[in-house]
Amino acid sequence: MSSSIKVTLPDGSVREYPKGSTVLQIAESIGPRLKQDALAGMSGSEWIDLRRPLTSDLPLKIITTKSPEAVEVIRHSAEHVMADAVKQLWPEVQVDAGRSSHEEKFQYDFKGRKFSTDELKTIEKKMAEIIAANQPFTREEVSRDDAKKVFASMNEGLKAYRIDKIPAGETITLYKHGAFADLCRGPHVQSTGQIGAFKLLDVSGTYYLGDEKNEMLQRIYGTAFAKKADLDAWEKLQAEAEKRDHRKIGKELDLFSIQEEVGGGLVLWHPKGAMVRKVMEDYWRAQHIARGYSFVNSPHVGNANLWRTSGHLDFYKEGMYPAMTFQDDEGEYFCKPMNCPFHVKIFGNRPHSYKELPIRLAELGTVYRWERSGTLHGLMRVRGFTQDDTHIFCTPDQVETEIANVVTFALDLLRTYGFTEFTSFIATKPPEKSVGDPKMWDFAIASLKKAADSVGLKYQIDEGGGAFYGPKIDIRIKDAIGREWQCSTVQFDFNLPERFDLTYTGADNKPHRPYMVHRALYGSLERFFGVLIEHHEGRFPLWLAPTQVRLLPITDRAEVWAKTVREELLRADIRTEIAPKEPLKAMVADAEQQKIPYMLVMGDKDVDAGGVSPRQGHGGKQLPMMKPAEFVTLVKDEIAKQMSVSQQQPSS
Repeated sequence: MSSSIKVTLPDGSVREYPKGSTVLQIAESIGPRLKQDALAGMSGSEWIDLRRPLTSDLPLKIITTKSPEAVEVIRHSAEHVMADAVKQLWPEVQVDAGRSSHEEKFQYDFKGRKFSTDELKTIEKKMAEIIAANQPFTREEVSRDDAKKVFASMNEGLKAYRIDKIPAGETITLYKHGAFADLCRGPHVQSTGQIGAFKLLDVSGTYYLGDEKNEMLQRIYGTAFAKKADLDAWEKLQAEAEKRDHRKIGKELDLFSIQEEVGGGLVLWHPKGAMVRKVMEDYWRAQHIARGYSFVNSPHVGNANLWRTSGHLDFYKEGMYPAMTFQDDEGEYFCKPMNCPFHVKIFGNRPHSYKELPIRLAELGTVYRWERSGTLHGLMRVRGFTQDDTHIFCTPDQVETEIANVVTFALDLLRTYGFTEFTSFIATKPPEKSVGDPKMWDFAIASLKKAADSVGLKYQIDEGGGAFYGPKIDIRIKDAIGREWQCSTVQFDFNLPERFDLTYTGADNKPHRPYMVHRALYGSLERFFGVLIEHHEGRFPLWLAPTQVRLLPITDRAEVWAKTVREELLRADIRTEIAPKEPLKAMVADAEQQKIPYMLVMGDKDVDAGGVSPRQGHGGKQLPMMKPAEFVTLVKDEIAKQMSVSQQQPSS
């Protein structure tokens, strides 16, 4: 057995070190400045703590404060400092679990005290003292029994359960700084002084283990960055995000509501929001017809045997709603969490020849998934939502073309809604559990890459990020203030064709297993609508706006003329309404507040001339008087320009 390991650095160079060397020792061998700045190591997508002994060959990237990944380590370390500060201020408090979200925030849950927001400043002051002391983080591997003894001696009664939940055979590690210790996989910075700028954000109640039957704990949220300028920029972004919050704008514009009497996570679409949804659905259907898809519809519930065959009752039952139980032999029914098994059954209902493939089945199917109340968030995280679901059944030699067409379709659709920047990932086979022949995985991943390359889609590899049933392409959109949102997905599935024994007859007159591809462009209508509200700050582009034109009559004669003009605009499929007559200033202010793209101010001069005086919304300019037919042409041209934008831009 070799007593050394080989480490491949990002520049491609390979260095040899004694087995058991740490990332910090490797950093020191490269240079004293790198050792000073090192925060953690990464091998592929796996984090490696600076202090962990390395026992096998590996690629290694050393993370410093200049690395984009640095904030994750800094926040995770700040999380521990926050818990330490709380314990120093209130020793009777018990610490449950900290969860660095790998987004912008960190958090910790506590038992034994109800915190006020005013106390966050007190905790911040104590954190600053701990950071200034530059206390080193240490890593210690312990047995399960020793871990329980450590926390029992600290009167940390919540930790025994956490220790018992650690899988057998997994190394148990403690991280310590000063007198504070906690269960943790790491990684952590070298010492508290590397944490940089931080801020505590909020406090809220949360049920222990996320179960409403358990006692209420207190959760404190915070964030941290490498330097103060980054924190300042983040706070500015948060202020802008708060302005754009879809829940606030949705209420102001009367687009939707979620009401306790109806149920958490269940959306009521109000008339204006439902109109936007109709436009989204109409556009979606028209685009699918043009691209050779067939529409299907499936029920909201399915027999338990369907979900047993699909594997959902084995892998997903905790996320499913029981629908009904009959007293006869029909058994139990569940609300559908996904549309896939129904589409599979439609395909499998009759024999298919290779000449019929590809078959593309599309549905706007409403599904239901159990989400804990604490995770629900407006339209972004709900319990009932409509997926724009499509399943493509094809032969192996059709896969690459189908994937390329889907990627092009996704980018065209997203650009039409005003998104121009994309980040894409190809997620590969998970290391632990997967189904399907390894050769199928290799073929599928290669097909995804070739298809992405063929349409000029730039992508990163998400090693091991695929589902157990197949690899996928994820497309994330960047909104107007730079936030990324996951929307479109193209997913291979080796699982359902096997489980449902799907076949088609090939050119050799023998049965063959089809390749199955899941595909969603919006993801869900609810979430995509929420992203649209925030991206456009409620000022939807003209083609999408629930009301495109509001008529503002300022005289009695103009009221009669407004009705005539409205009828002409409605015949041209322009969504138009007449404002109740008020002083002009009030009517304009209300139209501005409702973010209506066009106002037509109508007085006696307009009546006499048989014209209209358009005024652009959102603080836009006053246009010269024109005939209603000319205004119709203006609106139609603007809509056509907005909806053709997808054809004018290259792939990202």
